Amino acid sequence: MSNIGHNNPPLDPKETIEKNISRKKPILDRNPQYFKGTPIPSWIELSLIDVCNRDCSFCPKSDENIAPNTYMKMEQVLIEKLISDLKKINFDGSFTMCGYGEPLLHPNILEITNSIGQFWGIEIVTNGDPLTKKKLIQLYNSKVSKLVVSMYDGPEQIEKFNSMLEEAKVPKDFLVLRDRWYKGEEFADYITNRAGTVKNGKQVDLNKLIDKKCFYPAYHVQIDWNGDMFICPHDWQRRNPMGNIMQTDFFEIWNGKLHNKFRKMLFDGKRDELPCSKCNCNGTIHGSKHYEAWLQSWKKK
Repeated sequence: MSNIGHNNPPLDPKETIEKNISRKKPILDRNPQYFKGTPIPSWIELSLIDVCNRDCSFCPKSDENIAPNTYMKMEQVLIEKLISDLKKINFDGSFTMCGYGEPLLHPNILEITNSIGQFWGIEIVTNGDPLTKKKLIQLYNSKVSKLVVSMYDGPEQIEKFNSMLEEAKVPKDFLVLRDRWYKGEEFADYITNRAGTVKNGKQVDLNKLIDKKCFYPAYHVQIDWNGDMFICPHDWQRRNPMGNIMQTDFFEIWNGKLHNKFRKMLFDGKRDELPCSKCNCNGTIHGSKHYEAWLQSWKKK
């Protein structure tokens, strides 16, 4: 059963989605950086732990046959390997911690944020349930840039988190509150089908997308708890990993044959292989500069 409140005043889901897009734009649509003539990502998403305490109807975690809670978590050795690999390519982008689970449930999240936060900005996306005044202070002091709380229960959560923020005496702009207390069907109208794993709501028909191009692989990667790298955050069934950073150098995977195969396919608007063949995501909201940079880099080779 979903934990979304159904008795609260309705909001416009489209408005909160647009706010989310605007917040990310300065990072995701920045001018690309290069390593050895190849554009490198501006946004790395980490899936720290494969468990969530909620089962929201618009999320694949609500179906244990699709995305069961395995309780597997990312280890510090992987974080250190990733940091080492990214330093080699002079990575100057940002991190987000969200992925396939609730990041604040990771028992060593402060160690992870302290390690990464020495070098790059970090945004954590959470449902807010594990958040306390103490945890809020610890996250702020551990070099986290933004804490984004998705509120699913109702408007009363605004006062709860604002009061917590005031008591913790951390800057107001550290906490970003996202209103998402809609009926599952209404919210699903404005989010993706997670590459075919979510079917509720009036989902956009993939065949009716005006532009099937996708820029995700131009600027973004998702890294799972075990080091598997994916082209985007929508592959909840982990159907097509590009490689594993514990076995292969980050840049080698990023610029590898499989990754470039998917780039060329998606840049041409061809969603021929899983997970893309079932995904109804508008993949051109961000990343146009990185997309153009990739096209130019291929012309020079």
